[in-house]
Amino acid sequence: MKSILIKNAQIVNEGSTTTADILIKAGRIAQVGQNITADADEIIDATGLHLLPGVIDDQVHFREPGLTHKATISSEAKAAVAGGVTSFMEMPNTVPNTVTQELLEDKYNIAAETSLANYSFFMGATNDNLAEVLLTNPNTVCGIKIFMGSSTGNMLVDNVETLEQIFSKAKLPIAVHCEDEQTIRDNMAIYEEKYGDDIPMKCHPEIRSEAACFKSSYMAVKLAEKHNTRLHILHISTEEELKLFRNDIPLEQKRITAEVCVHHLWFDKKDYDTYGAQIKCNPAIKEQRHKEALLQGLLDDKLDIIATDHAPHTREEKQGKYKKAPSGVPLVQHSLQMMLEFVKEGKLAIEKVVEKMSHAPAILFNIRERGYIREGYWADLVLVDLDKPYTVNNDNVYFQCNWSPFEGHTFSSSITHTIVSGHLAFVNGAFDDRKKGERLLFER
Repeated sequence: MKSILIKNAQIVNEGSTTTADILIKAGRIAQVGQNITADADEIIDATGLHLLPGVIDDQVHFREPGLTHKATISSEAKAAVAGGVTSFMEMPNTVPNTVTQELLEDKYNIAAETSLANYSFFMGATNDNLAEVLLTNPNTVCGIKIFMGSSTGNMLVDNVETLEQIFSKAKLPIAVHCEDEQTIRDNMAIYEEKYGDDIPMKCHPEIRSEAACFKSSYMAVKLAEKHNTRLHILHISTEEELKLFRNDIPLEQKRITAEVCVHHLWFDKKDYDTYGAQIKCNPAIKEQRHKEALLQGLLDDKLDIIATDHAPHTREEKQGKYKKAPSGVPLVQHSLQMMLEFVKEGKLAIEKVVEKMSHAPAILFNIRERGYIREGYWADLVLVDLDKPYTVNNDNVYFQCNWSPFEGHTFSSSITHTIVSGHLAFVNGAFDDRKKGERLLFER
């Protein structure tokens, strides 16, 4: 591999920002310091740029296998890298669902051949695959995913005995989607009676309500407390749920953790009038008070990491009426720029963004030698220009679905370089896919 020397960067890492150089050799950070003069195959003058650890996105849906008309691991990993995301963890509701060890390994094989980013895949739990779930290797797989809310195929886990078994026996982190199915069905019946087949899109947060979220999250937390389970609740979307989480102990000591997604921080209910089905997702984007509370929960460390729940659908699929339009938003390419906009507005410090998007996922999932800018660690790095505006359009959206709710929007910052496991994978709009990303490993 080529050696790389990055000069004069504003390095944001472990709570501080300092000017320094970084030397990369054999895929790893060989040296961090002032005035490094070592020979290197490539030298990058990073004067005026900020260097961050690569983003680790713990929740994406890349649709392969079985839904490749929407996306592939290759296409979405490429989009991720363009946005400074160097590692991802992908969900099991593909077709077929990832519910056996063989199907899980099939996805790893696809990624090894096609993913520009580093990768891991969740093992999916169902009501009847406990034996397969318990075979999952904690050192080579990021975690177990449970849908405690409706989902694709046979992935809704609503059998209490099954949940007890998984929570009591799992050796890996359990990541859960929490929405109470019966509450949602009851709400849907009310709105179907009122509107028939023409339910307004803005009713989505009333159908997939605060109560549905809290009831399910509360149940998951109580199960985890009962069994001392390592539980991670995905995409928290309500103010009420924040009371379920602690901020009085370090992240390393937490057994129950929580994630917030970029769209729940950015959008609120009034935006359905502008974006309609484009921002329809599960859990739903809700009223402004929730958005404000989630940002405060992030600042207060009740919410531990920032992710995307990247979930692409074709533009045509998103044109349907409420019940037909699928839920999910493509976001992985723009998540870092979204959060850097919060930095520009003075709502978040850039060090906090790095903590929640890079350091904390590495801690939470026990990822080996990633998530920080440290000598000896893998070189997963992103250079950003905080003062170079970037307008999103069809020509620079790399999702296979080729649309984004941010089309026409100008971000204040740009991603200039992304380095994945020491490989310069993206430079100012150009990709080098000659080297693929690495499989994430875990210290458990």
